[in-house]
Amino acid sequence: MPRRARVLIDGGYYHILTRGNDRRKLFRYKSDYRYFINILKKYLAKSNLNILNYCIMPNHIHLLIRAEIAQELPKFMQGVLQVYADCFRKKYNSTGFVFQNRYKSLLIEKDSYLFEYGRYIERNPLRAGIVQNLSDYEFSSYAFYAEGIKDKLITVMNPLYLELAQNEIERRQLYKKHVLTERPYEVIVDQALRIS
Repeated sequence: MPRRARVLIDGGYYHILTRGNDRRKLFRYKSDYRYFINILKKYLAKSNLNILNYCIMPNHIHLLIRAEIAQELPKFMQGVLQVYADCFRKKYNSTGFVFQNRYKSLLIEKDSYLFEYGRYIERNPLRAGIVQNLSDYEFSSYAFYAEGIKDKLITVMNPLYLELAQNEIERRQLYKKHVLTERPYEVIVDQALRIS
């Protein structure tokens, strides 16, 4: 069965998801996460793509990307994942696939959904029980928006974040409330976005 072609629209927003093969850990140590972030930063500098929200979990990755030139997205993801997979295989004396299948790329068709996608992405460590406080998880964009902590991957803010309030302090407070408030539909969203 042939692969379905990706929908690529210039200026589009994409929720990118990928996971470790057989759901195995992609990141075993903090140095692995940092290396992956540095790869992302390097490839972002050579592209017309911007990461708005992200969360790098032990066995999977979520990125919310705005693609000014959408044709760059597959090449960007191929480069990032290939470089990390090569390093992973060498470091852990591993063979075979590091990532499960090809990455998922979901076009966000309504700008109004951007905030919910960002919220979903950043809540991953809470849902997984890794942390009790999202500010304690250093491999996501949550601290950038909620605490104002500089992030080397975020150069363009989620536009709906900027619309929350006129000043940064109020924006951060409203953002925290938005992200930390549980929603009854989260189980349904988790199932819909499951990487098979």
